[in-house]
Formats: sequence, structure tokens, C-alpha cells
Amino acid sequence: MKAIVHTQYGPPDVLQFTEVAKPTPKDDEVLIKLYAAAVNPLDLFHMRGVPIIRLLPGLRTPKQQVLGCDIAGRVEAVGTQVKQFQPGDEVFGVTGLAGGGFAEYACAREDKLALKPASSSFEDAAAVPIAAITALQGLRDKGRIQRGHKVLVDGASGGVGTFAVQIAKSFGAEVTAVCSTRNVDTARSIGADHVIDYSREDFTQSGQRYDLILAANAHHSIFDYRRALSQDGIYVLAGGGLVRILQGMLLGPLLSLIGSKKMCFFIANIDHKDLVFLKDLLEAGKVVPVIDRRYPLSDAAEALRYLEEGHAQGKVVIAVEHS
Repeated sequence: MKAIVHTQYGPPDVLQFTEVAKPTPKDDEVLIKLYAAAVNPLDLFHMRGVPIIRLLPGLRTPKQQVLGCDIAGRVEAVGTQVKQFQPGDEVFGVTGLAGGGFAEYACAREDKLALKPASSSFEDAAAVPIAAITALQGLRDKGRIQRGHKVLVDGASGGVGTFAVQIAKSFGAEVTAVCSTRNVDTARSIGADHVIDYSREDFTQSGQRYDLILAANAHHSIFDYRRALSQDGIYVLAGGGLVRILQGMLLGPLLSLIGSKKMCFFIANIDHKDLVFLKDLLEAGKVVPVIDRRYPLSDAAEALRYLEEGHAQGKVVIAVEHS
């Protein structure tokens, strides 16, 4: 089969479009004929590698040479223990940390998949898993979102952010989206009640307080976010630069001990139950994936290069065509 392979860590230039062996599903896995995949910051991390790893002899070659986690396609074969799916089923989900999604075929565990929404294209479905579940779990599980809550989504125009605005609205929240000037109209179109153009206004200085702040892409200090919370507010950090993430991991638990405001950083756990929850939202029309650009599988390097520039509006997806 055709796949995007990297045999060394580095920039998108290290990626090769080449032939590799078609995978074989384990007992608890499903083999999927892929029709779409989506790119994520996680793929950039796998592509470039952790700097310290690249310096250690023996660890310079990527263990998993095919990138890609978010996938959608049709079941080709199932392992002996698989009970929920059968050949011909249209599914979406993730391959897990193992990657393997930028290819014509991939294997995924049964519990990391769900039936594709009947109303969604493969490309729309592939755009959902990591970004939308990060938004869902950040808002519902970590942020304890309630109807009527004042919710602010910082980084509202990216993959996680565009889903967060819509999911927060589906829970009955009053949503404020923070984004750049060129994304203001998009934020309004997906249901934001209020939109703040960060180039013109700093929400942390406005005096407005929020019950829940989801930083899909944190740009401010954790202390600035804390100041913008209401008395019992919760700040959830789901993405951002290394400094912001370290602040969330190290200072968040300490600041949560002071007063009633809670601060946390988290990483989503993709599971079947939440994929089904999102499938229902998609079929009800309450969530619509925002797709910025589409690339053929052979141009996956260009898709990752574009994502790395940091200006993607919503998701970047890869269409997989079979000859």
C-alpha cells in the first residue's frame, strides 16, 4: 500500500510517499481501508521528535515510521475478538499513539472507533476525533460546564477551538470566542455569542469574569487567566507553547489550592463512548467540522507544513484515494 513514511526525525522534508506492507489486525483490532485522515499537532511532535531523543544513539530512528492518528474509512477485516464492527462498516476514530493513519490502510483498536455519522463525509469524520474529544472532555469533564455558564474559548479558530465553541453552545452555555481579526466571521458563524479580536482587545484586562475558560491555544500567563475567572471558575489548558503547558502542569495544581478557582492542564483520552457522543452531535447538526484545507495523501508533507505555520482555520485533512 501507499503511505507517508519517515525514517528519521526532522521537518516535513523528511517525509516520503512510498510503498509499505499492508498491516494485519491484531485480535482486538480492525483493519480499515482509509478514505480520509486529519493532521494534528501530535503528528508534528512525532515527525520532529523530542530534542533529547534525537541526540541519543539508537533512538534517532522513529519506532513508528507512518504518521497519522485521526482516521475515517471502511472496515476491511476484523480481529478474532472484535464484536462491534464487521467488514463494510464505515467508521471513524484514532489509530492511537502508534500512528499509521497517513496511508491507504491502517489498523485501530475496537475501543478507539465508532460508526461514522451517516450524514458526514469521510473527510468531516476524520477531522473530529482528537480535536473534538479534547474540546468535549475539557469542557464537560475538567471544566464541569453547565447550562447558562459564561464560557470563554481562547484560540477559538483552530481545530480544538472551533469544536469547543459549538460543543459549549450545545450544553447551553454563553460562549465568548477569542481569535484573530481574519477569523471573527468564522467564530460568529459557528455560534459564538461574543467574539473578541485579540489584536484589538485583551480579555484578561477587560474586567469580565468567566465561569469556565478553555485555552485551546494558550497565549497568556496562567495568572492572567486566573484573574479572568469568576469566584468558582475553572481554567482548562488544552494546548499552547511549552512554557504555557509547563505553567499549567506545575503551577495549576498549586494555584488550585488557593481560593476556589481551579486551574488544570489535561490530555484527552479517546474512547468509543465519547466518539458516539460526538457522532450524535454531528447527526443532530449541533456540531459541524470546520475544514480549512484538503490535501491528497501524496501531499501530506505540505499539510503538515501548513499546520506548523500556526494559522489553520479549523482542521486540515488528507483525502486518501485508491486506484
